[in-house]
This record gives sequence, structure tokens and C-alpha cells, in this order.
Amino acid sequence: MKTSSIVNKIDWQLTIAYLILMFFGWIAVYSAAYNADHPNIFDFKMTYGKQFVWIVVSLIIGFLIINLSSRLFSAFANVYYVITILLLILLLFFGKEVNGNRAWFDLGFFRLQPSEFSKISTALVLSSLLSNVDFNLQKKSNIILSALIIFVPFVLVATHDTGSSLVFLSFILLLYRFGLSAWIVYVSMYLLFLSIISLIFPFYYIVIAISLIIISVVFYLRRRKEIRQILAFSMLFIIISGFYSYSIDFTFDKLKKHQQDRIRVMLGQDRDDEGRLLNVHQVKQSTIAIGAGQFLGKGFLNGTQSKGSFLPAKDTDTIFCTIGEEFGFVGSILVIALYVFIMFRIMHLAEKQKSKFSKVYGYAIVCIFAIHFIINIGMTLRVMPVIGIPLPALSYGGSSLIAFTILIFSFIKMDSEKWIYA
Repeated sequence: MKTSSIVNKIDWQLTIAYLILMFFGWIAVYSAAYNADHPNIFDFKMTYGKQFVWIVVSLIIGFLIINLSSRLFSAFANVYYVITILLLILLLFFGKEVNGNRAWFDLGFFRLQPSEFSKISTALVLSSLLSNVDFNLQKKSNIILSALIIFVPFVLVATHDTGSSLVFLSFILLLYRFGLSAWIVYVSMYLLFLSIISLIFPFYYIVIAISLIIISVVFYLRRRKEIRQILAFSMLFIIISGFYSYSIDFTFDKLKKHQQDRIRVMLGQDRDDEGRLLNVHQVKQSTIAIGAGQFLGKGFLNGTQSKGSFLPAKDTDTIFCTIGEEFGFVGSILVIALYVFIMFRIMHLAEKQKSKFSKVYGYAIVCIFAIHFIINIGMTLRVMPVIGIPLPALSYGGSSLIAFTILIFSFIKMDSEKWIYA
């Protein structure tokens, strides 16, 4: 396909929005990690200089994707999935540990994070599966197969990076969009709610509360003929909920202390089980930094909380705090609006696809973007646990930036060829 033809067919609204986000991320990283002794934004010894390199590499990869056939993604989806699963397994033995997480391969010039690319391969293989004409999510075997595809990378990633593993759970919404029964989603939401409650109250309190609710319902329905079935189901429901609540409490006790503290902070607690004050420094500094920006912000490079050592991970996990402090409410809203535009634009384009593979893949990208967006910004506002996942295209990191660029540009390429492969 000629270059001029490609240029005319790609969606420039999505492309430009992502490029703006990428460029703004570079500026934010520069501001967050600014060093007066190294003021040059192209200083490759600093994170902002390295981020420029990753931007160039990402753009080159994006250019190559645009000039390749989109069939390469659907035809080799299973191959990509197997490769990333093998990398995740190898990571258990040869991974480099950074900040308590064994999530990287140290290649000398570059630290590769396989979990970022496993999101792409999982999205591709799910898209391939769901686009199969004979595939129906009403069948139990197909539900189990889909769950297994998500569960394998989820478990492997969770062994070294609990936060990143949560991204795979967003694919439940993808399955729901393409035929998964609503009751499975409702059960998932109930288990999530029960998990949160289990971390606040002892499990036997929960069992008593559920029992009282069910007894009230049974009392209300006492005249119905199905009372025995209702009672039997109610007892089973109480027992299962009780065991699940206990398992959450048991699992929580097995987490590392810093992981427990992060969850407690999210739940509004300031002390652990032994009454000791929790280390809420990062959360406090995050909210202080965002609040300090007020409406218009302190101005570029004028942030005080995001400078020095006040704010941990200021150019990675908490990059949004730098934006909030220096560009204020207005800047924060513009960044949020840009993310929202990108996600809605992808959904709009996904609905126009003639290929179901491309349509499913578009929604898979939205799921990945949405959970990164919600959790990362939520943790800076103390409504989500501090679990350390990047803000797409804004946070510093080569693997993350390259992975998100592949996600976006592969879909842009699919959209440009939607009439060819109809």
C-alpha cells in the first residue's frame, strides 16, 4: 500500500490525541525529575532524556506497524501469547528485582518488563477467540477457556507484581460486552464488594449480617411454596460467603507488610492490626501536591512537592501529581479529557469495524486504558490502593510506553484496513 494511501486512511484524531499525550508526558517527566545540574531535556543520563529515546523508539515502531498488514496481529495472536507466557515464566528465575518486584529482565541497555507486553498478547488472543464464528460465551466450556486465557498471565504477573496483575481482570468487562452472562459480572461485583468488606470487618460479622438479611427475605417470602428451596439456597449462600470472606482475610495476612499498608490506607485506616501508625507518606504527599496546584497550578517547573524528595515515584507512578501541582485543576482536567477522548474515540471506531477481531481488540484496548487510568489517578486521590501501575503514555518507562504505542497503532492500522478485510 502506498504511503499517501495510508496517510489518508488512518484516523488522525486518535493518532494526534495519543501523540499529544506522549509529548505532554515527556514534558511532565522533565518537570518531575528536573535537575538544575542537568537542565538539558535531551540529557540521556536523566530520565527525561531516556524518555525521549523511548518516544523515538515508540514512534519508529508505530511507523512500522502502520506500514505492515494488520493481518499479522490476528494470524499470530496465539504465537504472541505463548511467547509472553514463556517470558513471564522465565522471569521467575532470571528476573531482576527492583523495589521489591521481580518484574524486569536486565538487558544492560534496557530493562524489559514482560507484563506490559503480555497485556497486548492477551488482548489479541481474546480477540481471536471471540471473533470466531462458532464461539459463544453462553457455553460453559467457552467461558472456562476465556477465563483460563486471562487467569494464566494474571497468576504469573501476580507472583512478582500484584498491581499489574489487576489489569487482566478488566477483560471481564470485555467478555461481558461480547456475550458473557450478566449474572457472572454481578457475582464478580458481589465478590469484589465482599472482599472490601472482609478487609474492614471480621468474617464472622459478615456471616451474621448476610444471615440476617437472608432471614429477613425468607420471612418476607414465608408464604411461598418455594420456601424450602429458598432456605436451602440461603444456607449454601451463607456458607460460601463465609468461606470466601475468611479466605480474603487469610490471603491478606500472607501479603507483604507494605502491600497490607497500602490497602489499609485506601480503606481509610491509619493503623495496622497492632495499633502502629501506617506509612502513608506517599499518599499524603500525593494529595498535598494535587491540592497545592489549586485552579491554574504553580506553573511549569515551579512545583515544590514534586521537587526534591517529598513525592516518591514522581516521574512514574505519581506523575499525575506533578501535573496537578504545576498545571492545576485546569491542566488535570485537560489531561483527563484527553484520556476520555482517546477511549471514546477507540470505542466509536470499534463499532465501525467490519472485522469482529478488530472490534473486539478495540474494546480490549479501552479496558486496559481504563483500568490504568482509573487506578493510577485514583491512588493519587486516595480512593485506590497504591499498587504502582503507570499512567499510559505519561509515566516514565520504556516497556510501558512501547507497549501502549503498539496497542494504539495496531488498532489504528486495523481501522485503516477495515474495508479491505470486511
